[in-house]
Amino acid sequence: MAEETQPKWKGKAMAVLKRSTPDQIWPFLEEFCNLDRLFPDIHTCYRVEGSPGQPGLVRHCIGKFGWVNEKLLTIDPTNWSLSYQVLENNFGLNNYVATLKVLPTAKMGDDGKPAGCEIEWSFITDPIQGMKLEDFVSYIDNTLQFMAKKMEDALNAQMQRFGMS
Repeated sequence: MAEETQPKWKGKAMAVLKRSTPDQIWPFLEEFCNLDRLFPDIHTCYRVEGSPGQPGLVRHCIGKFGWVNEKLLTIDPTNWSLSYQVLENNFGLNNYVATLKVLPTAKMGDDGKPAGCEIEWSFITDPIQGMKLEDFVSYIDNTLQFMAKKMEDALNAQMQRFGMS
């Protein structure tokens, strides 16, 4: 008897950053091995192999739910996007691939540049045993909102430090 295959889970979360431009936010995501400074459930993240900012880079993260090795698949600084896949983990993610994009908003500032931006986190994965898709999407969304606030707070602190606010 053939094994029944479940359809893939697909989802997307968006975070709106009203005071930050894509150029200001992108460096936080581009630095692929800094997840421990942004992600609420990760306390350690470091490079295992590969070159910073290059496809093939593998990061190892340890956190609340266990550990994961993730590989940077693509990175496009011009269009502020990257994609990565989970290689190994001990908490049930299988065939997980995600894309993060920083998107300019339609609103323009006084200087003619985008005033604000959005971060889009999309994913596809095999179903996670013991979890519903809605709960996983909610987790991704809550995590992205937390990360967006951390990025804006860091930018605000930096601007205040240099008297730019």
